[in-house]
Amino acid sequence: MNCQVMNTSSPSPSPSSSSSSRNPIPTSPLLLRRAVSYSLSHKTDRCSGIQIGGCHKTVRLPRNCCVVRRCAPGWSDLRCPPQALVASESQGVSSIPIVGEEKIGVLLLNLGGPETLDDVQPFLFNLFADPDIIRLPRLFRFLQKPLAQFISVLRAPKSKEGYASIGGGSPLRKITDAQAEELRKSLWAKNVPAKVYVGMRYWHPFTEEAIEQIKKDGITKLVVLPLYPQFSISTSGSSLRLLESIFREDEYLVNMQHTVIPSWYQREGYIKAMADLIEKELQTFGNPEKVVIFFSAHGVPLAYVEEAGDPYKAEMEECVDLIMEELEKRRLTNPYTLAYQSRVGPVEWLKPYTDETIIDLGRKGVKSLLAVPISFVSEHIETLEEIDVEYKELALKSGIEKWGRVPALGCEQTFISDLADAVIESLPYVGAMAVSNLEARQSLVPLGSVEELLATYDSQRRELPPPVTVWEWGWTKSAETWNGRAAMLAVLVLLVLEVTTGEGFLHQWGVLPLFH
Repeated sequence: MNCQVMNTSSPSPSPSSSSSSRNPIPTSPLLLRRAVSYSLSHKTDRCSGIQIGGCHKTVRLPRNCCVVRRCAPGWSDLRCPPQALVASESQGVSSIPIVGEEKIGVLLLNLGGPETLDDVQPFLFNLFADPDIIRLPRLFRFLQKPLAQFISVLRAPKSKEGYASIGGGSPLRKITDAQAEELRKSLWAKNVPAKVYVGMRYWHPFTEEAIEQIKKDGITKLVVLPLYPQFSISTSGSSLRLLESIFREDEYLVNMQHTVIPSWYQREGYIKAMADLIEKELQTFGNPEKVVIFFSAHGVPLAYVEEAGDPYKAEMEECVDLIMEELEKRRLTNPYTLAYQSRVGPVEWLKPYTDETIIDLGRKGVKSLLAVPISFVSEHIETLEEIDVEYKELALKSGIEKWGRVPALGCEQTFISDLADAVIESLPYVGAMAVSNLEARQSLVPLGSVEELLATYDSQRRELPPPVTVWEWGWTKSAETWNGRAAMLAVLVLLVLEVTTGEGFLHQWGVLPLFH
């Protein structure tokens, strides 16, 4: 028997609240969003009642029929996925999901961070050796590694000071491991016995290490979940490019079905969790209604958006609008703004910049400011040092008298439970549906495979360098070759470019400010 789940109706969306009453300080216009709707078509012979987890709908289906665990539009001709819910032969009614013979895995992707001060320099090398972080022209791509080494050597002392101020290393791994464990528990509580893995892009546990464990565990269906709410070429895209290169070289991985949840900023659970944290922090101010809510997101170079088509800016602006709509439902109509932090060098990044916006708010007479790290779900150096120390100090100097900061989501239960629902809802699409069949999905970047997503959102893919795990410095033969000759070649070439053109990569990344 074939069973199909189809999208046959589209109820009208609930009207959006007017953004004018929220009195934004400057923000972008509200982006139009598609309505989320769904319906199920089914046969009626010999049916058993089945509760679909997360959908809050009871449907009656044939005893041997498959049901899709999905609450989103765009279903079409999806036939009996192996991991779907099935009716029990021994019981008339069942609400327990049965995964069957499949081994389900969830791979969480994140940036990574140095755990000790000794890790800082090799971590920075891995970061700047990524072509998605520094995109060199084709003619100069051979300088990627030497340039990464050169920049990491110069930036390491200042970066070490920052990490020393937050305890001697990044807490990102510890927090991400805790999130993985809580997600595993939540999935099991929802009757999905999945294993959860952590793969970092620039430090341990590297994505390669996670993939090796996935193979050892015999995972047959994998859900890839970047821990970035909004999609960007430089974050989720970079991790997906690495996965693509790994998948292509391994027969087991080629045959393993997978799907990617590229962004999830629009999910109800995430929006409510963020609103909960903001509402709680507002109550710590003497006059909560006068507090300006200051969303600070990690920046990306403007060229990524305007030239490469990165959807990050659009998704970020929509995310802020959704959170403010949720707060408005709670009768919280604070003024708000969005700005971008963590830019490097004088090259133009997404505006407005966080530091400049804080100064501007002080000039306008704002006295109470609540910072919201909107693109971060874990505490790390950008929140603990850049926001809590640098931006707070700047705010107080600029005339802002009361400063607060919303914590990152971490293991907040509403957030974790919603991530588990996202995983469960994506399971029917593991290896079953192409991006083109998901056009009605709410996210600007649709669910799909690694290859499909990259073909659409990162057409300029380049070969990725292997990670450096231990920084080798000294006068052994191999160390001298790498640290000496390559570095000198890079320095000479870059200096020639700087002198002859007055511009260059050292200017762009602020390595040689004296040359301006």
